[in-house]
Formats: sequence, structure tokens, C-alpha cells
Amino acid sequence: MKLWAALYLAIWVVFLEFLLGLWPNPPAVVPYGHLALGLGIVPIAYYCFASLRRTRAPGRIKRVAQASWSLSILVAVLGFLLWFHVGSDWTVPVLPFTVYEGILLLHVANAIAVITQLAAVAIAYDMWEDHEFGTESNPGEVPPASN
Repeated sequence: MKLWAALYLAIWVVFLEFLLGLWPNPPAVVPYGHLALGLGIVPIAYYCFASLRRTRAPGRIKRVAQASWSLSILVAVLGFLLWFHVGSDWTVPVLPFTVYEGILLLHVANAIAVITQLAAVAIAYDMWEDHEFGTESNPGEVPPASN
């Protein structure tokens, strides 16, 4: 699979993961689909990072891809804690929520970071690969894509 396609696929996989995670009153199979897809994001993010690392793409794109992979691991670990309801009975007196709810907040916030960074990497790599950074357009103009 071409790297640009894998990067865009990763975005859609994470988006589907959000849809499964946000499903209100899901059927019993949906949480298992969320779990499986969530665990699948880690190797997809690694594949994208490792493939990108083998290119001559700018360092910033590679660093953001590496951060996306690292964050995907964090999200998976937090998801593991959520799966087993870790902290659901633990409250911190100064905070208005349980430890479980705090883990959930971190899980969602980092998942948003993963999809955002994957989108940035996909667009930047796609533009770098097509040498679009050297081409300027006139203000007020939206030129067609070059073939």
C-alpha cells in the first residue's frame, strides 16, 4: 500500500473508532469492535511512522508521525484501564469526578490528538511527495489539482 494511502486510511480507522466509542446504548458486540479496532490502531500508526521514517520527508513530519504512534500506545493503555473499570470507585476529594472518569477524559483527549496528528502527517506528506510546497497560488484563487 502506498504510504499516502496508509496515512489517510489510518485517519478513517481512528474516525470509525470514535463512532464506535460514541455509540449510545450500543449492542453487546460494539464494545468488542471498539476494543479490536483500538488495538489495531497501534500497529497501523507504527506502520505509517516506520514507512515514513524510510523516506526523505522533512524531519517535522517524521516527528509528528512518531508522536502519533506514541500517543496511540498511550490511548491503548488507557483503554485497557477503562475496559477493566480501573478507578471507577476511587474518588479524589478535591476533584468532582472519579479516577475512572479522569482516565476516560485522558483517553478521549489523546485519541483526538492522534487523529489530529495523523491528519497533519497525511496532508504534509502528501504535499511533500507531490512537491506542492514549491508551488504558490494567487490570493483568491483555488487552482485545480495537478496530475
